[in-house]
Amino acid sequence: MTDDSAYRSLYHRATDPEGVFPNEPWAEGIRTEIRRLREAGSAPSDLDALRLRVADWADGERRRYLDLRSGKEETDAVLSERAALACAPLAVQDGAWLQWLTSPGRADTESALALLAVFASDVGVGRPRASRGSAYVSLLRDAGLAEYAVPASRLSLDRRIADRNFYLPALLLAMSRLPDDFLPEILGADLCLHAAGILPPLTAMRASSGDDSRGTETSAGSCEDTRQTTSEAADRRWETVRSCSVSHTQETDRVADGFSWAWGALRRWNHAVYEDLERSRDPAYAMAELLRARAGEGSVYHHRYRLSGRPLSDWLLECQDDPTDFLNALAASDLVRPGHARRSRLVNGLVLQRGPMFRIFSPQDLAVIRRWIDSLPAESDPYSASEVAAPAPSCPVPPSLRPRVQRPTAEGPAPTDLRSAYHLLQHRRQTPALRRYTADYVRGWLGRARHGIDRDPRALPRTWPAVGLRPWLSDQHHRHNLEWESELDTPLPSRDELIDSTVQLAPLTLIDGAWLQGFTDYELASSEHGCFLFETYWDELGNGVTSLNHPLIYRQVLAGMGVELPATASEEFARWPGFDERSFALPVYWLCVGRYPQTFLPEVLGLNLAMELSGVGGGYRRAHTALRKYGFSTRFVDIHNTIDNVATGHSAWAADALDAYLASVLKTHGTEAQAAAWQRARTGFRSLDPPGGWAARRAGRRALRSGSRRSGDLAASGGVRGT
Repeated sequence: MTDDSAYRSLYHRATDPEGVFPNEPWAEGIRTEIRRLREAGSAPSDLDALRLRVADWADGERRRYLDLRSGKEETDAVLSERAALACAPLAVQDGAWLQWLTSPGRADTESALALLAVFASDVGVGRPRASRGSAYVSLLRDAGLAEYAVPASRLSLDRRIADRNFYLPALLLAMSRLPDDFLPEILGADLCLHAAGILPPLTAMRASSGDDSRGTETSAGSCEDTRQTTSEAADRRWETVRSCSVSHTQETDRVADGFSWAWGALRRWNHAVYEDLERSRDPAYAMAELLRARAGEGSVYHHRYRLSGRPLSDWLLECQDDPTDFLNALAASDLVRPGHARRSRLVNGLVLQRGPMFRIFSPQDLAVIRRWIDSLPAESDPYSASEVAAPAPSCPVPPSLRPRVQRPTAEGPAPTDLRSAYHLLQHRRQTPALRRYTADYVRGWLGRARHGIDRDPRALPRTWPAVGLRPWLSDQHHRHNLEWESELDTPLPSRDELIDSTVQLAPLTLIDGAWLQGFTDYELASSEHGCFLFETYWDELGNGVTSLNHPLIYRQVLAGMGVELPATASEEFARWPGFDERSFALPVYWLCVGRYPQTFLPEVLGLNLAMELSGVGGGYRRAHTALRKYGFSTRFVDIHNTIDNVATGHSAWAADALDAYLASVLKTHGTEAQAAAWQRARTGFRSLDPPGGWAARRAGRRALRSGSRRSGDLAASGGVRGT
């Protein structure tokens, strides 16, 4: 990895929700970089004072970009395009740095829930393609610039975007994958970007497009409709994040460091973009860029064609460093009629269907060449390419962040038993050791779930219903009701039995939604099927309200039984002697499979349907009766029996998510892939309660061995990744 590609590569890597991200010493490299930029400035540490300074700076910069407009349609269109592409890496991931701030171990704290509420707003919870980033993708699409915009990782392949434009978003996304290490800095950076409002370069884009209704009035320059974005909403968001940051009183300096670093990076990037746009008003600038990009491949040919007495191939070799002399020679050649692109052979006869350079240049390349030719002075006037053809400023990689390819990522601790696995998996960090453990655990568990599946009357249908899953869902609800009615005369458990069963379910219930944790990934949370899953996760945790948070409600039930448990993320919880070892088996599966929202997507969709349907109409009602008999709170089971309902609740969302996914597989991969995806979803559905006999366990071991023999790419474990 070279310096020029480092930030692109980091950006690509950090958009992967399943990637193994290194911690030390790489994390220390980020801290060093943050300190370096912070120390380079002299900003105050008071966040409110910083907010005012950043807002004033951003307002002044937006006015500067407005002054760049020339009034010429073609020139202003170039400014708009370059501004849009320069902002794209940050804007299409606007708010993504908040994506992993909740984890199974800290999904019941007030600050985590408040930040999840901010993130839910950023992604447009419950609506597909409603995130701020999706709005920016729509803007790029309207401008004809979205070829590499989806998924966001593909932006790193767009050579129209300079390397410097990846620095800030790449580091923000990298920090988001290590939230335990960088929470204060993430909050500080978010406050800075929100204080800045519209990314200043986008002012040039909006002004040239003449469309203020699609403006970018939110943090990091997103394109949410300004009519829905008020100063009051902006103030509420600021206060929410600020209050969460000051709640970490021992980390106040780190919050300010994150703010100052983001502002320094924003100013440095903005300066480079402004200089780029200012130069781009001269057509020779874009022409020089085109020559640098294409000259290398062109120099392989054209040895016989001579220009100003030299082989064209020699000219092109020089162009990779400095195209100034070649531009002068080309302007004076018979290939170009200065001021008249339509009469110039370079963009007419040579590139037509029978010409020797047919399809060498893209339509965008030809537009650049024509604009340059039209800008040349009349034939009687001399032409000389000036310093405007010099390359744009680079963005060197600090030594602390240069890749160390010879140093492998630290293995990290490996679970030794179910209890240690439960504890280690409470956090988001993924290490090679945890990756192997979680992948193996999931493969073995799913191997058990597949065993004898077609003989199980409670399994999903053998083929996906042509009418979707809603009718089947209603049938299952009716079956649950009949089972409940048939068990009315069955004796209820004793008080001690009820308390023990409630306690043994605590490791599972206190991580409610853990199987969906991967769908807090920014892009997945607003995808066609992922929006259902993220909204379910959001609901399980109480929509940002502690009084509705399911783990907290369950703790209240336990407290009513006289049971006080340690914090879920603590090692004391995992080692609490009141839990049976088997009480951790299913929770560990949830924690493992939740880390693979792409690799095991069909299985997660099936598991989600099974989980949301499991107690509706039957189990929850029986539990309500037992709890009420002994005077315990029934709120936990009551709320689940309502929000999981099969008409408008989580069960319905789960069915819709699976239907949406299967429909997309049919459209993109065909009927065979859809059938395979459905079988995987059936396995996931059964994985909530897989068989446990000897033959099933053997099937699990066989699946584990089979998976271990495959390559390290987890995508191979399920065929086409995500399908």
